[in-house]
Parts: sequence; structure tokens; C-alpha cells
Amino acid sequence: MTDTPATAENPAFDLDDFEVRVLAVLIEKSFVTPDIYPLSLNALLAGCNQLTGREPVMSLSETAVQDALDRLAERGLVSQRHQAGARVAKWEHQIRLRHSLTPPMQAVLALLMLRGPQTPAEIRARCDRLHAFTSTAEVEEILEKLGDKFPPMVVQLPKAPGTKEARFAHLLAGE
Repeated sequence: MTDTPATAENPAFDLDDFEVRVLAVLIEKSFVTPDIYPLSLNALLAGCNQLTGREPVMSLSETAVQDALDRLAERGLVSQRHQAGARVAKWEHQIRLRHSLTPPMQAVLALLMLRGPQTPAEIRARCDRLHAFTSTAEVEEILEKLGDKFPPMVVQLPKAPGTKEARFAHLLAGE
């Protein structure tokens, strides 16, 4: 993996761990808490430091989340939304527009970003709050579409010794 930023010539993702967490939480909360989405900095901080459904569990500071938001905004992956009468600025992800991602694609990507590598069966079982998949084959189809994007957003990992199913990982932090 190179340390060069994503450009037209090098479109690969190279988000750091904080940027991945912030973006994933914005995607997740757009599904599970649409009534409070977009998120304030405080709501986003709580989501980033949430203890359940996260691997690894993180303890980010308000400054770290704000810095990650600023870097993501420079890349066009998040934007600040100013709502009439709102006392604080709110943030929303733009990955759905920037990379033409359907809701099922966003759900799978967010789950991989929040929980690490997963099998298609694990994704189906854990994704209910974001998107209800009818079959593992449907999840596999979404993973294939995410892998076919340019740049690819997921990769199939080699099977670990003693396992039956391959796992998939996101590529937003590089390979």
C-alpha cells in the first residue's frame, strides 16, 4: 500500500482508522436513526465510541472525530448540512452519491467497516437493522458488485485453515 492520496490517476482508498469509523457510523446511523440523521458532532462521537457492534472498540476524542470529518469533507465523502433553526452543525455521508451505492451496498460496506471481515452468512445475520437480505446469495451478489467497483471497495480474503467459508473485508483503508 502506498501513502499517496487518492487522485484521478490513483483512485484507491486510503482512509485511516478514524476516518473509516466516522464514515461507517454516518452510514449506519442514516439507516438506524433516520429521525436524528444527519448527525451532530456529539451524536457522531457517541456512535464512534459505541461498545456494541464495533470491532475494534474505540475511544475517540471530539477533536479526533472533528479532524476525521474535516479530512473526509476534503475528499467529498461527507458534508456539513445546515438546517434552518438548528443550533449545531450536522454531518452526513456522501458515499452513496459519490460512488453510486445502493442501500444494500451501503449496508454491507458499513457492516464490514464497523465489524471487520465477515462471511456472507455473518453479514446477512448482522445486517438486519441496516437492510434485510432474503438470502446469503443476495449478500454475495452485493459483495461481488462492491468488488467490481473502480476502485474496488471489498475483497475476498483467502480461507483461513479449518474454515468452510471465505470472509470479505472492505478496502477503504487500503489493502
